[in-house]
Amino acid sequence: PVNYVTIGMNKTMLIVGLGNIGAEYDGTRHNIGFDCVDAFAKTNSLDAWILKKDLKCRLTTGRIGEVRVYAIKPTTFMNLSGEAIQAVASFYRIPVENTVVVHDELDIDFGQLRLRVGGSAAGHNGIKSVSQHIGEDYARIRIGIGPKHPARIASEKFVLQAFSAEEQAQIANMTQEVNAVLSEFVYGGQLPNETRSFLV
Repeated sequence: PVNYVTIGMNKTMLIVGLGNIGAEYDGTRHNIGFDCVDAFAKTNSLDAWILKKDLKCRLTTGRIGEVRVYAIKPTTFMNLSGEAIQAVASFYRIPVENTVVVHDELDIDFGQLRLRVGGSAAGHNGIKSVSQHIGEDYARIRIGIGPKHPARIASEKFVLQAFSAEEQAQIANMTQEVNAVLSEFVYGGQLPNETRSFLV
């Protein structure tokens, strides 16, 4: 018998949070991608996170409306994130245009989210790895963590520090705004090129 499947039911999307695995990285600026995807999974009652060693990630899945959503947190270090994304995308046959990556961005001020599809890595090693593995045509939610303070601190050091108390007070607003953008992406299938602010 022929199996008729409606295209709507067949739609899959991949949501990726970038970060570094390990307790010492929890709560750091560089791990805000993980934190936002955790919040998204919780808000949308996705399944419990499971470790997928062969796919180099922690993974959760669920249905949101008509869409099957996979959310992952790579278990490689940041600079190898693309390996996990490529493995998951090819295993579940998720096209690059149905993929969105949530990550920190030092060149953007804290309080802003920039949404876009494609573009360069702007010095972000995680994004560099993703583009090497799946090309550049994926959607990005870039979360501002700049500017550095003190200005002369090494970027590598700054991104691995915890957010300041003032910034921490805004994290719930940030994850809520990212959640809204991700929901729009899942339901609408695309990301607008725009900047949003989440400061209250």
